Formats: sequence, structure tokens, C-alpha cells
Amino acid sequence: MQQTKVWYVTGASKGLGLALVRKLVKRGYRVAATSRNIEDLKQAVGKVPEGQFLPLAVDLTQAASVQTSVNKTYEQFGRIDVAVNNAGYGIGGAIEELSQEEIMANFEVNVFGPVHVIQSVLPYMRKARSGHIFNIASIAGFAPHMGWSVYAATKFSLMGLTEVLAQDVMSLGIKVTAVAPGGFRTQFNKADSLVLSANKIEDYSEIHSGHNQFVAADGKQLGDPERAAEVLIDLAESPHPPVQLFLGSDAYRRASEKLIQLHEQLEANKDISFRTDFN
Repeated sequence: MQQTKVWYVTGASKGLGLALVRKLVKRGYRVAATSRNIEDLKQAVGKVPEGQFLPLAVDLTQAASVQTSVNKTYEQFGRIDVAVNNAGYGIGGAIEELSQEEIMANFEVNVFGPVHVIQSVLPYMRKARSGHIFNIASIAGFAPHMGWSVYAATKFSLMGLTEVLAQDVMSLGIKVTAVAPGGFRTQFNKADSLVLSANKIEDYSEIHSGHNQFVAADGKQLGDPERAAEVLIDLAESPHPPVQLFLGSDAYRRASEKLIQLHEQLEANKDISFRTDFN
């Protein structure tokens, strides 16, 4: 059955992005999908009915490349209803260990890439007075673990951006959701989606041990990317989707624990917080 909505999905050659694209195509949606390597993308998605799938080679760090891909999507399908900022990668290391190049590269993909996409799709969505933008963040953007300072910073940025963007475009009929997944059985724990600092400082051995445990947990994560894809499709059809969604029971538990900690800190320091008001 041909569905009316057109989806634009970044980082679609593997992981959650690939699971989502495959499921969308199977359900009859029209899909534009991006990857750094278009041949890898085509091979991963497989055979698709003609006119239903638009593979795009895109450098998300370049605004012009993103804009061109979004324009091609609109030219091909005549509309853009859902944009999914899925592309991203993890970076681990103590802040002292990470180079400026490593830090900036992570922000370019995890933060500025989504910004480029949002700025490119919004004119089309504003014109239609409808649309839905999904920003795939992480539980690390709310309740981070030791040793992932820069990655957490990128995902905190995406969570904050989403919350304000949702308010900014609400009156225009556009919905925005930040999805904060826990651990999912994708390639995230593998070398092609995970960077660990090239520089290692011996005093941070506890952090390094934690990274090794994280890599070793590959294939044991609780989250099923196929089920996550189904959730995204259902949310895109919902009239009242959440602005923030913690995806996975592990993400839910970590967020719940963080909320308790925040409340305790607020109350413990209430007198100090109030001390700076004018009398």
C-alpha cells in the first residue's frame, strides 16, 4: 500500500537508520536516505520498487551538501513530511586526552549535521504547515556516564536544541521529538561508529577500563533496532508525539535515577539558590 508521507533519513546505511528505511519501504512510504557512501547504502537497503527510494551521498558536515540532498528529495517526491537526524557516532576519552580535531569532528557530525538538516527542511515544512523532525540523541544527553564528556556534550546540545525548536515551530504545525535511546544492538559499539581518544593518559585508567567494557558489551544490549524503527513510524502518525522520549528500559531507568538525583540536589541547595535574589 502506497503511503503518502515522505521521509528523509540520515545515517541510513547501518543500525537504526537502516532498520527504519527498510521498514518504511516495506510499508509503502517514499524514502530519501543519506550516507557518506551511496553504494554501501544501496547495497544495504536492497531492491526497492522504482520511484519509492532515493539514495543520496551526503556530507553532513557541509551545509551545501545537505541542502542539495533536501532539494533533490523535494524535487523527486514533491514534499518532505518527516526528517530523521539519525547519523552520529560516539567518542570516548577524558577531556584532557581528546584533541581539538577529535572534539570538533564529533560536534560537526552530531550537532551541526542535524542543524544543517533542520535548516534545510524547515522551509518546506513551513510552507506545508506540517511536518515532524526526529533528532536521535542519547540517554547520554541526559544521564551520561564517566569517560564520555564530549559525546555527552553533543547529545545534551541536541536535546536542548530539540526542546526549544519544538516550541518555536509548534504554531506552524510542525512537531519535533528528541529520541534518547539506551543501548541498542547496532554497530554503535564497533570501530566504524565509535572513536576512542588516540592519546591515552595513564591516570585515567578507570575510564579506559570502562571503555573496554562498553566495547565488550556489543551484541548484548537490550534494545532491538527493529522495534525502535516501529516506534518512530508510529510516533510520526501520532497527533501528539512527545518532545522527549527515552527509548529502552535501560534509558528509562537511567533517566528516572537522574531525576531523583536532580530533585535531591535542588532541595539540598535551595537556600543557596534563593540567596542571590534581591530582598
